[in-house]
Amino acid sequence: MNDSVSQCARLIQESRYIAALTGAGISTSAGIPDFRGPQGLYVTRRYDPDTVFDINYFYHDPKPFYEFARDFLLLEEKINPTFAHKFLSDLEKTGNLKGVVTQNIDSLHQRAGSQKVYEMHGSFSLSHCLKCRKEFSFTQMKEKLAEEDIPRCACPASCGACGGVLKPDIVFFGENVKCLAESEDLAARSDLFFVIGTSCVVYPAAMIPQYVQGKIVVVNQDPVSLDAGNVVLTVREDIDAFFARVAEQLGYRI
Repeated sequence: MNDSVSQCARLIQESRYIAALTGAGISTSAGIPDFRGPQGLYVTRRYDPDTVFDINYFYHDPKPFYEFARDFLLLEEKINPTFAHKFLSDLEKTGNLKGVVTQNIDSLHQRAGSQKVYEMHGSFSLSHCLKCRKEFSFTQMKEKLAEEDIPRCACPASCGACGGVLKPDIVFFGENVKCLAESEDLAARSDLFFVIGTSCVVYPAAMIPQYVQGKIVVVNQDPVSLDAGNVVLTVREDIDAFFARVAEQLGYRI
């Protein structure tokens, strides 16, 4: 394990254009269950993903999604970025990390201080009325969730008080992902690319590492479906513990 830490630290020191792809595994220690992990949504079936995240079902009946969203946002209030989130933020401050592509909708990268974050699956930071397209902030959405089973738009009289259903700017099944071209370009430019906390089974995010011409480092406790000849290091251990040792080797104080 010490060899892995030293190798990772050396790769970082030798690289000038670093990027990362992150998935649910980077946030599990913050308290957000991995959807595909042992206690995840897809295993426990506490919420049915076929109704919660399907865009056509949302148009038909948004209630199942908002039952999930209410619990998710209550959970998000109690969590903080992990060490790995903070490590990537600090690495960005050195100027060598050029951006993070994430599959997560928890905004923990931004809360850790990262500036260049490409949220392929969107987030709750903004919502829009499906009828009049009025924009609602994260705070406004939370207030509505506390007052309404299904948040709806209440425009001024000039808008006709449209009453349209609000939809957070997250990507549902059946919708196109966000920032795909930017994410592909970031990967293609990188000389060192981290794959962190993702099993690389969800497309098109799983395709991003294929654009990497530089070296790839994989850090994930579970197996990763990534067949690439430029993977130079694979670490199968706790993500935060590993990056804590890398940070120590690099002399970072996080």
